[in-house]
Parts: sequence; C-alpha cells; structure tokens
Amino acid sequence: MSFLDLYMNKNPLITASGDGDPVATVFGIPFDSTHSYKPGCRFGPDVIRDAFNNIEIFHPDLGIDLETANIEDLGNTTHTVVASEMLDMVRKVTKELVEKNRQLFILGGEHLITYGTYMSFPKNTGYVVFDAHYDLRDEYADIKLSHASYLRRIVEERGAENILHVGARAFVKEELAFLKEHNIKTITDKEIRQGKGPQMLKDHVSSFDTLYTSLDLDVLDPAFAPGVGNPEAAGITSRELFDMIHSFENKKVNGIDIVELNPNYDNGATASLAAKVMSTLIALNLAQN
Repeated sequence: MSFLDLYMNKNPLITASGDGDPVATVFGIPFDSTHSYKPGCRFGPDVIRDAFNNIEIFHPDLGIDLETANIEDLGNTTHTVVASEMLDMVRKVTKELVEKNRQLFILGGEHLITYGTYMSFPKNTGYVVFDAHYDLRDEYADIKLSHASYLRRIVEERGAENILHVGARAFVKEELAFLKEHNIKTITDKEIRQGKGPQMLKDHVSSFDTLYTSLDLDVLDPAFAPGVGNPEAAGITSRELFDMIHSFENKKVNGIDIVELNPNYDNGATASLAAKVMSTLIALNLAQN
C-alpha cells in the first residue's frame, strides 16, 4: 500500500494543471505543536496555495509560463500533534515521492518538518537554509524534537558537510558554540547587507549536483513578511532574498520546503512572497530543460 494513500488527504488546491507530466509535486504538513511564540503555522499550507492561485506565474525573463504547466498537488498530510508521529509519517511520504525524481515542494508548518523531509533525500544532497535563527539548541522547552533544535538533530545524524546556513541574526551562545564546533558554513545577515550573498551562495552550491533548500520566512524583515511564527527585526529584504534564489539558476533543486508562515498575523504579503518563491524555483528548474 502506498503511504500517499495512507497519509494524504487528497484535497489539492493549486489549480495549475496543464497537460503532460507534472513539473513539480506539492504537499503540505499542517504541524506546529512545538511552536513557542505565535502558534498557527499549521494553517500555512493552504494559505500559500491560495496565494499561488492568485499571483502571476509567467516568468518572461526565463521564458517560462506556469499557467500551462501541470503542478501536482497532493493535499496535506494527516494532522497530528505528536512530533515523533509527524516525522515518521513525513519520512515515509517524502521517501516515496523522492523516488519519483520530480521537483518536490513541502509547505509548512513549523521548521521541525524539515528533519523529516530533508533526511529522506540522498545523503549527498546539498542543504541550504534561509533562517533568522540557527535552530541548533540541544532542546527547547525540555524537548529535543523542536522547531528550535531540528538542525542540530540533522547535524548529529548526518554531519554538517553539506549544510549552508543563510541569514541568521538571532541565536543563543549554545547555538553559536555548536556552529563553530561543527564548522557549519554560513552567509551572515551582515554579508547579505553588504551585497555578497548571491555570489557566496552561487560559489557554495557549485560543488553539489542536487540541492534541497529550506526557507523559513522569518529570515525576512517583518516589514516584508509579518506573518511568521517567530518574527525578528532587522532582517533581509525580499529583493535580497530573490537575488539569492536566482543563484540556484542552472542547479538542480530537487527539494524545497517553505515554513513558518502564520496566516493569523499576515496581511497577505508573506503568503504572496512564499508563493512567488515557489513559482520562481519551478521556473528556474524548467528553464534548464
């Protein structure tokens, strides 16, 4: 029996459904049970879909019009409030989808979901995360499976060789010590402000055949993305983010997750931005073909 039949609600909402094989597959994970500040990210997946259906998805600079593309939407995973159950379910679903060798978008939900999704990709897959936080605590609120510690779990299990962290500006001493101990590569918030981000990112990803990228929307300044679970002031601009995303041009980005969108605090800007990221990464991938 397919895990997709077992765990997916089969209620697709993205309406781009042209002819031919799907160019990308989408599914959502409505989970935010370990969130510590502003809960509500479990409602993020459907809001991103709604925004995607209402923005323009023609990319004239790339010669790609997604209005005619077939984007497969599998709906959301079954809801659970138990972190270990969510991770087990997500790993089974993601592994099955990775075998289809199709660009995969995962909509969150809080950042803990990435511990399930990225770890289901081959070990040699490069990992680029955009985030205001390092998420390297050993535990948070007395639990180890937390949105604030997911990246530490990944490093403990898989090592730090393939990881690049982009845009951190809010962390504790424990996280900084772990980062240095494991030589985790970074592009700092300051380097992005200095205009170095796109080239540094391009240089890093050049050594990987395939990539997975995780976008925690709180990497952006709240002026551009107010609807997040853990907003942090003095972040990067949306233009700086998209300049870095275009550094993925000519690279195979097989997996993408977009996390921490909290519709309860959004004015529509955050969801629209998340949808634009989806559209751009699909277009960049198609432009290689």
